[in-house]
Amino acid sequence: MRLADEEIREAVRRALAEDLGSGDVTTLATLPPSLQAAGAVVAREALVVAGLPLAEAAFRDLAPTVACARRAEEGQRLAAGRTLLEVAGPAHALLAAERVALNFLQHLCGIATLTAQFVAAVAGTPALILDTRKTTPGWRRLEKYAVACGGGRNHRFGLFDMVLIKDNHLAALGSTEADPIGLAVRRARAAYPQLRVEVEVDTRDQLRQALAAGADLILLDNMALEDLRWSVGQTRGRAQTEASGGVTLATVRAIAETGVDFISVGALTHSARAADIGLDFTTGDATGPRPHPAP
Repeated sequence: MRLADEEIREAVRRALAEDLGSGDVTTLATLPPSLQAAGAVVAREALVVAGLPLAEAAFRDLAPTVACARRAEEGQRLAAGRTLLEVAGPAHALLAAERVALNFLQHLCGIATLTAQFVAAVAGTPALILDTRKTTPGWRRLEKYAVACGGGRNHRFGLFDMVLIKDNHLAALGSTEADPIGLAVRRARAAYPQLRVEVEVDTRDQLRQALAAGADLILLDNMALEDLRWSVGQTRGRAQTEASGGVTLATVRAIAETGVDFISVGALTHSARAADIGLDFTTGDATGPRPHPAP
């Protein structure tokens, strides 16, 4: 996926407004407005890059004259000590935008890095790693973008682009329904014929009902490995399968080896640790970022 220029600008402006308020009083009090500076954004641990366009936008929003030179690309794996971005321009702008730029980079690189670890863990199996809707409010597209940078796939973006019939939908239909899954699928097909229909199941009986109803995708929720293997065998050629529920780096390989098509991992977005990244000022000399060999 690609982030639009306008959504980058909007996200950055909201973040800067939150942080700056009436002004960066420390910088305003201590440094002359004419002072120029240069610095490098450095990875302090190995990581996968995501979020450079937002970091650049944060610096340039405060001073269009800030020069930014990328030393890495989105989705690239970097070793500790490597430079992601070099910046040069008014010291006031660099200091005021520093935390916002790093917040975007640290969070999004953290998601991309964790995603890449899950993708590597299932390499050689048919399974693809999916994200979920368990995202930070207001940051969903940014976080799903970071998942894509890490080699994962985006599941539905919201409640509007795919039908996913879950246990609470079936419970709301009422226990008097003889075939609640079949009824829910029929209603979904009638209301939104253009959308794929997925059904969440956690028992073998529910799986049989979902297959009989003609679901496109079956979400196998919190199933034991034996049940996953059985479900994949029953479903093959009739629908795609997705495993979900408490997936970790320690368990994902065994889940993938059951033959499921997809594994959805909420932890990619709700539990990724922020990557360790810093902005190191080099000098007050604003000659600008100098070209050097690409990493």
